[in-house]
Amino acid sequence: MEEPPSRKLVLKNRRTTLERVEKFISELYFTDCNLWGRLYGATCPVDSLSYFLSEKRISYADAVKRDFQTAHVGQTFGPTWWTCWFKVQITIPKEWSGQEVHLLWESDGEGLVWKDDMPVQGLTKEGEKTSFILSRHMKAEDPRSMTLYIEMACNGLFGAGQGGMIAPVDPKKTFTLQRAELAIFNRAVQELLLDLEILYDMARLLGEDNQRSFQALYVANQMVNLCDVNDPGTFAVVRKLSSEFFSQKNGDSQHTLHAMGHCHIDTAWLWPYEETIRKCARSWVTAVQLMTTNPDFTFTCSQAQQLDWVKTRYPGLYSQIKEFVKLGQFIPVGGTWVEMDGNLPSGESMVRQFLHGQLFFQKEFGSYCSEFWLPDTFGYSAQLPQLMNGFGIHRFLTQKLSWSLVNAFPHHTFHWEGIDGSKVLAHFPPGDSYGMKGTVEEMLKTVRNNRDKGRVNCGIVLYGHGDGGGGPTEKMLEGLKRMKDTDGLPRVQLSTPDRFFSTLERDTSQLCTWVGELFLELHNGTYTTQAQIKKGNRQCEQLLHDVEFLSCVALVQNKDFIYPTVKLQHIWRLLLLNQFHDVLPGSCIQLVVEDALKYYEEIRSGAAKLLSEAMQSLLKPTTSQSFTVINTLPWERTEIISIPGSEEQHLGLVRVPSMGYAVTPEEVSPASPVTVVMQDDGSVTMENGILQVNIDVMGRLTSLKLLSCNRECIPKTCYGNQFVMFQDIPLYWDAWDVMDYHLETRKPVTSVLTKLEIRNNGGLRGVVMFSLKISDNSTIVQEIILEASSPYIRFNTKVTWREDHKFLKVELPTTVHSTNATYEIQFGHLQRPTHRNTSWDWARYEVWAHRWMDLSEHGFGVAVLNDCKYGCSVLGNVLSLSLLRAPKSPDATADIGHHEFSYAFMPHERSFQEAGVIQSAYNFCMPLLTTSMLPTQQKSWSAFTVLSPAVVLEAVKLAERRPDALVLRLYECHGSTVDTWLQTSLPVKDVFLCDLLEQPQCDQPLVFEDQGLKLSFTPFKVLSLLLVLQI
Repeated sequence: MEEPPSRKLVLKNRRTTLERVEKFISELYFTDCNLWGRLYGATCPVDSLSYFLSEKRISYADAVKRDFQTAHVGQTFGPTWWTCWFKVQITIPKEWSGQEVHLLWESDGEGLVWKDDMPVQGLTKEGEKTSFILSRHMKAEDPRSMTLYIEMACNGLFGAGQGGMIAPVDPKKTFTLQRAELAIFNRAVQELLLDLEILYDMARLLGEDNQRSFQALYVANQMVNLCDVNDPGTFAVVRKLSSEFFSQKNGDSQHTLHAMGHCHIDTAWLWPYEETIRKCARSWVTAVQLMTTNPDFTFTCSQAQQLDWVKTRYPGLYSQIKEFVKLGQFIPVGGTWVEMDGNLPSGESMVRQFLHGQLFFQKEFGSYCSEFWLPDTFGYSAQLPQLMNGFGIHRFLTQKLSWSLVNAFPHHTFHWEGIDGSKVLAHFPPGDSYGMKGTVEEMLKTVRNNRDKGRVNCGIVLYGHGDGGGGPTEKMLEGLKRMKDTDGLPRVQLSTPDRFFSTLERDTSQLCTWVGELFLELHNGTYTTQAQIKKGNRQCEQLLHDVEFLSCVALVQNKDFIYPTVKLQHIWRLLLLNQFHDVLPGSCIQLVVEDALKYYEEIRSGAAKLLSEAMQSLLKPTTSQSFTVINTLPWERTEIISIPGSEEQHLGLVRVPSMGYAVTPEEVSPASPVTVVMQDDGSVTMENGILQVNIDVMGRLTSLKLLSCNRECIPKTCYGNQFVMFQDIPLYWDAWDVMDYHLETRKPVTSVLTKLEIRNNGGLRGVVMFSLKISDNSTIVQEIILEASSPYIRFNTKVTWREDHKFLKVELPTTVHSTNATYEIQFGHLQRPTHRNTSWDWARYEVWAHRWMDLSEHGFGVAVLNDCKYGCSVLGNVLSLSLLRAPKSPDATADIGHHEFSYAFMPHERSFQEAGVIQSAYNFCMPLLTTSMLPTQQKSWSAFTVLSPAVVLEAVKLAERRPDALVLRLYECHGSTVDTWLQTSLPVKDVFLCDLLEQPQCDQPLVFEDQGLKLSFTPFKVLSLLLVLQI
C-alpha cells in the first residue's frame, strides 16, 4: 500500500536540517516545546532559606553555630571576599517518589554544599555546576526532609574584577542569589540531549565532503522526527538510533586521544591564597562525587601545597581523596610543591620545589610522581630536564607555548634536551588547552592541530574548568564516553598520564629533539613586574643558603645544637609558595602581593633568627675589640667590609677563607687605592688600578676603561648607565606583557635634580652621588661606588616611582661585537642572539637572567651584575637591564612606591669564565657577614674548598631522612668537562653520590682520603653528595 504523500521522504536542505536539530536542543530558543525545555520537570520552593555574612573565612563547625536571618532569591550579598553562609531546609514532595530530585542553585558567588558535616559538592555557575543531586531515585522510605548548608564565597570563579576579568578588584561588589528551588531531573532527556549534541557537532564540523557528516545529520534529524518531548515512551526508540550510530567502530589506525579530568587551580591569582583553599575543596569534592558514580573517570591533580591545605582544612574530603588515589582514579601529578614559575626561581629553589613535592607525594600516597606537570607557566628553563631526571622524572607536560605570539612551536610530542644533555619526553596537549569541555570540536582540533602526526598516533585531552577551579562536569564525561570508538571521530579513552606516556615510550625513534630553553614569546613583562616580590625572592633564597650552611656547621661543631628542621621546612615552603607562577611573576591582584610581601617578611625574620642561633652556637660573645668575618661562599674572598664595633664607619680590606671564617683578619693593603677627582666641567674620574671611569654630571659614564689592557668599553658619543623610559601599553595582559613596539618609544632620562657630587674621596672606597627627575612624580637617587681591588663598579639606586604604563631601564652600550650574549640561568648559563635575523631572534627582545649577563668577544667582554633584577636584553652592542614597570591590571598599585636595588658593570679580559664573572656575581649578591662574637678555637677555619673555579658548591644542608648526614649540591658552571677535588675539614665517615631525592646511587661510598675526594663533571652537571658524619 502506498504511503500518503505527507509521509514520503523529502529532500533535506543541509542548513535547515542542521538548524532544526540545533533548535531542538537549544537552551535559548523554543524551550517551551523543544527537548531541552523538558530537562527539568516539576519544581517546588525550599521550605526556608536563611543566611549570615562573615568577613572572615570560618569553618563549618563555627558557621552552624551562628544566628541565621531570612534570605530570599534575588537578594544580593557582599562585599567582595566576604562569605555568606546559607541554611537551606527542604522537604521533597511525596508525589515525587521514583524520581531523581535536584536542588537548583544559581548565584554569582562560588558555593560549596555541606551535608551531614561534610562538603559534598561545589556549586559554581561559571563552572556549569548549578544543581545538587538530592536523590537519584526517590524511594518511599527515604527521608524527605533535610537541612543543607551552602558556603558562598563573595567572589566569582575569576575573582571580582571591576569591569573585566583581569581588572583590579572591585572591593564593593555584591553577589546575587538567582535561584534556589527543588526540581525533578529527567535523566533520559539529558541522555538524549548529549546524543543529539554530538551528532549535531559531527554533522556541522566534519564538513560536506565527509560522508559521516551526512550520516550524523540524517540520524539526528530522524531522532527529532521520532521524539515526542511530551511522551517519554518515545525516548527509548530514539536512543536506539543514536546508540547504533555510536556503535559503528573506527579502523585500527585511528588516532587515539587520552582524556583525563583536570582542574588547574591557580594557587593565587585574581583571588588570595586563602580563597584557593576553598577552591580546591569545591573542585575536588565534585570530582570525588563523579568518581563515586563513574569508576572509569580519572582526574589528575598537581601541587602538593594545595593537597596539604585540604589535608589540614578538610580532613574528611582528604580521606576520600586518598581512597580514590588507591583506586587509580584520583592521580597526583607534577612532583613539585606548587606549579612554580619556570624562569625566575634559583636552581636550588627548583630542587626544593621537587624535593618537597616528591617527598609529600611519596609520604601521602605511597609513590613519587613520574611526570612533571606545569601547564601554565610563562616559559621553561633549559636546566629543568636535568632536575627532572634527578628526581626520577622523565616525562613532561605543558601547553603554554601555544600562547607564543610570534612563532608557532614546531612540536607537540618531542624529546626536550637541557643544557647538560639530559632529556625528557615532552608532550603538549595538541588542543592547546588544559581546560577543554569534551566537545566534538575540541577532539577534532586536537587531531588536526597535532604537529607530530605520523610520528605519534595519540595525544592528551585535559578536560574540566580550570584556572579558577571547577573541574570536569558529568556532561563532559558522558560526552567523551560517547566518543570512545565512533567512526568519524578519533578514539577517546578515559586514561591516565602513565598509560599515555607508556604508549609513547614504546617507540620514540621518530620523535624530534628540541635543545635548550622553551621560551614563551609572550608575558615577558613578568620578568620585571612587582619588583618587591622579585627582590624578596632573591634575598630570601640567599638568606636560606646562609642559614642552612651555618646550621650544618653548628651541628657538627656543637653537640648541643639542634638543627632547625621543622622551622626550615616551614620557611622554605613559604618561599616555594611565593614562587607560584602568578605570584613571583607579579601577575596577581594587590591582595596577593600583600600576602606575598608578608610571607617574605616572615621568612626574613625567621631566617635571621635561625642564622643568629647558628652563629651563637659557633661563636661566643666577647668584650675584646676583635670580630669575626664569615664567608658562606666556596672560594676565598678579598673584599671591603665595614669593621663592626666602631662608632664611625671604618672600612677594611680583608681576606676570608672559603665557606669559613677569619677572626679579626689582617687588613690587606690594596695594590692601588681608589682615587676620586672632580674635573673642571663637573664630571668625576674614579680609578682603582683595575678600572678607570669618567662620570658626567648626570651620572652617565662617558668612559669605562679596563686598565690591564687599556681597553675602552663605551663607544664614543655614547653613555653608560643611561636611564631610559619607554611607553608600556600592551595589547591586553597588562602585568604580563611588554610588547616589541615599546622599543620605538625610547626616551633618555636627562633631567638633573642634584648634580654629581663626591661623597667619599677614595682610599678603600670612592663614592659619588647624583639624582635625576624622571617625571613630576618620580625620581632616581644613585650612589656610584668603586672599591679597592674590585673588578666592577657598583650602582646603588633608589627610585621613587609613581608612573602609569611606563618602563624604566638602564643601558650600557659597549665596544664589544658579538652575535651572542650569555645569560645566567639555574646552575649554568646559555646564549641568546644579539641580532634579530629571524622571527625567533626578534621574539627575544626582552629576556631573563639571574645574577649576571655578559657580552664578550674573544679576549674581552663586559658583564652586568644585579642583586634583584631578572628582565634584561642585549641588542647589538647594548646591554639593557630592566628596572621597573607600571602596569595597572590586575593590581592598580603595582610597583608604585620606593625601590632600592643595585647593579654593577664589570669589564674583563679573556672569557667571562676565566675572568671570574660568575664568582663576582655571587660576591655582589652575598656580602661577607661580620659579628663581634668570636670562635673558641681556631682563628681561621674553612669547612669546604673546591679546587676548580669551574665548580660551585651551591648548597649545604641536612639530609631529609638521615640526621647524621649532610647533602652537598655542586654544579659545573663554565660549560666544561673537569675533574676537581672537594676538600673539607668536617669529620666525615663516608661519602655517597646521591640523586636529588637524596637517595644513594650505589651501595659503595666514594673514595675519601686526606679529607677530600675527587669529583668529575661534564658541562653544567649538577652533582649531589651525601656526607655521612662522624657524630
